Amino acid sequence: MASVKITTAAGKSSAKKVDLDDALFAVQPNIPVMHQVVTAQLAARRAGTQSTKTRAEVRGGGAKPWRQKGTGRSRQGSIRAPHWRGGGVTHAPKPRSYAQRTPKKMIRLALASALSDRLADGKVVVLDGWGIEEPSTKAAVKVLDSLGVEGRLLVVLTRDEADVATWKSLRNLGHVHVLTVNELNAYDVLVSDWVVFTRDSLPATKSATEGSDEK
Repeated sequence: MASVKITTAAGKSSAKKVDLDDALFAVQPNIPVMHQVVTAQLAARRAGTQSTKTRAEVRGGGAKPWRQKGTGRSRQGSIRAPHWRGGGVTHAPKPRSYAQRTPKKMIRLALASALSDRLADGKVVVLDGWGIEEPSTKAAVKVLDSLGVEGRLLVVLTRDEADVATWKSLRNLGHVHVLTVNELNAYDVLVSDWVVFTRDSLPATKSATEGSDEK
């Protein structure tokens, strides 16, 4: 079973270890699945509100600009044709949804692949606790400095009242992205250099949770 040492808020590694769910932290990373899931996630973010008028929607152009023959110029049917200035757009983009259907199994596999990859690189930290009782960005920076983590950070917290002060302390840091464990996704894991959990915010599959309850 995959495990990692618990780190204190002072940055010291304790002798205690916490077991991680093998279904999330000990799988062989599937790169094609991660790519497909991340692509679908980014596509779903697109507003899809683009809209341009076709020649049928542009105002004016009801009559021919000049007669068909005798002028020496090429025949024209409307001044709102696409090749005219102010004319309509050929194959004009219209509002649409870019959402892609992604099976739930693929989403879970992509997340597990991303977490397993970060753990294999030693980029997963599990804190015993943040030790922040009142909102303080300075206190949050101190904890992160003691951990020795650099780059873009993904911090996973719970929705408990105990994590509210930590959430408010981290939200002003531009290089830190805070999520709850239910919002954890493959994209945010992959774009982050480090993933920081607490013991309470570690994700687990349903089977792992049931197994721990039996024990």
